Amino acid sequence: MAQLRIALAQVNATVGDLDGNSALVAEWTRRAHEAGAHLVVFPEMVLTGYPVEDLALRESFAAASKQALTTLAAQLAESGCGDVASVVSYLDRDEAGPRDAVAVLHGGRVVATQFKHHLPNYGVFDERRYFKPGQTLDILRIHGAEVGMVICEDIWQEGGPISALGEAGVDLVVSPNASPYERDKDDVRLPLVARRAAEAGAPLVYVNSVGGQDDLVFDGDSMVVAADGTLLTRLPQFVEHLAVVDLDLPAGATRDEGPIGEFTVTRRTLHDEPLPAYEPLRIPEPAEPLSELAEVWSALVLGLRDYVRKNGFRSVVLGLSGGIDSAVCAALAIDALGADNVHGVSMPSVYSSEHSKSDAQDLAERTGLHYQVQPIADMVATFTAQLGLTGLAEENVQARCRGVTLMGLSNQHGHLVLATGNKTELAVGYSTIYGDAVGGFAPIKDVPKTLVWELARWRNEQGDAPIPENSISKPPSAELRPGQVDTDSLPDYPLLDRVLDDYVEGDRGYGDLVAAGFAPELIDRVLRMVDAAEYKRRQYPPGTKITFRAFGRDRRLPITNAWREGK
Repeated sequence: MAQLRIALAQVNATVGDLDGNSALVAEWTRRAHEAGAHLVVFPEMVLTGYPVEDLALRESFAAASKQALTTLAAQLAESGCGDVASVVSYLDRDEAGPRDAVAVLHGGRVVATQFKHHLPNYGVFDERRYFKPGQTLDILRIHGAEVGMVICEDIWQEGGPISALGEAGVDLVVSPNASPYERDKDDVRLPLVARRAAEAGAPLVYVNSVGGQDDLVFDGDSMVVAADGTLLTRLPQFVEHLAVVDLDLPAGATRDEGPIGEFTVTRRTLHDEPLPAYEPLRIPEPAEPLSELAEVWSALVLGLRDYVRKNGFRSVVLGLSGGIDSAVCAALAIDALGADNVHGVSMPSVYSSEHSKSDAQDLAERTGLHYQVQPIADMVATFTAQLGLTGLAEENVQARCRGVTLMGLSNQHGHLVLATGNKTELAVGYSTIYGDAVGGFAPIKDVPKTLVWELARWRNEQGDAPIPENSISKPPSAELRPGQVDTDSLPDYPLLDRVLDDYVEGDRGYGDLVAAGFAPELIDRVLRMVDAAEYKRRQYPPGTKITFRAFGRDRRLPITNAWREGK
């Protein structure tokens, strides 16, 4: 048997910040060293951040990444952490092209490198655009244990590196990951990791990124699974965390190398003999899983916080209409940034109801955010009189006056403007381009309207109840004309969200929707609105992805498009 103490460093890297990410790795390696770890594993592309998108194609960035890796190895040794084998993923480049790579740093040197084999090309992933697949596997002997490596998608696909490691023989597999969050994904990970551990015939250490990157958020949820599929420990979601685990490994793996299937396996030795026996640490209890709504809320908070901070903003500004969407966005912003960094603006028009104004003020008083009232009636009157606007044009100019007001405050004070629209409205085009669609980030862009209500009720149950009950219970309205409510223009939201779930998330066609029991006239109406609104969605700000198919990278349709379902 070989004993090995392994640290899982679930950290939040920033894309492009090679110096900052190097310092992050150095700090968490120091913590692992102080905990007595022999091996520390970081997430996928921790040195560069992930995803780097077209930065992968820049030779200068790849060269800087490789240099940062070499420098980091030396710095770890100089700081007294050189005896820890640090598994650090980075961007490499060789004669074949860019590589999604992982290295092992030890003794001041890069002692092993390996390239990702399976390159995902679905959903939010475009890795075949950027990277060349790897065909080599490095297995390291660390204190008598044979340790293999695989990168993210290499465990999400059948066969490939895991099967080869199982055939070659390993005592442990470590897997750096950058697996973005979506609802219920944590329910998929454990069975997957358990299957791959069984396939390799060895425990599997899965270390995932945490943090926000543009429209993606990574939830962590790292874990260690035994060779028989038993969960040994699991890290909390949406926070940085270091877990240290002692494993007793059989150290009886066969030692095949050379060609195995499509791979070339190389064995490298850091320490041939096992360590003298020591008293193992108690394995940390698996973190309690979050409830579904707590998980979604945490994802939205982290995605917003990191977008604001990583892009150099300190504060946000948003319109407060007294409605449910702006109230939920305000509550998210306060949880993410603190009330002192959130600025709410009520912008009443001649059509704004008294309850809308009082509900916005109630929210401000409940939460302590900065609050001001900026009436837009005079601005609207100037536009409508000078341009002779009536009907829809008059309605839309109200939203655009609000957008100009928020952007003016943003420019003057340096706030990031938040767009408060939800996924349902975005799907059917129920928003005003250059009006309520104005902003640098859209916190609930991927949240269907019915889920917005669920989240509001859940958040109010957590103790401080930031959202006025009237904002939750009253019928939603844009209040752009007298007596207006959303159902004047849209089906009831519960029904509309069911159609959209099938059409957008499920990618079902007209016939499938009819077979699902929806009325043909309802299908015609909803699909017509969705298809006609693609140009609006292209110009909408980014927002945190929480569903299987978010607008943007997940769902890419042409704007100019004559195809219509049901023709």
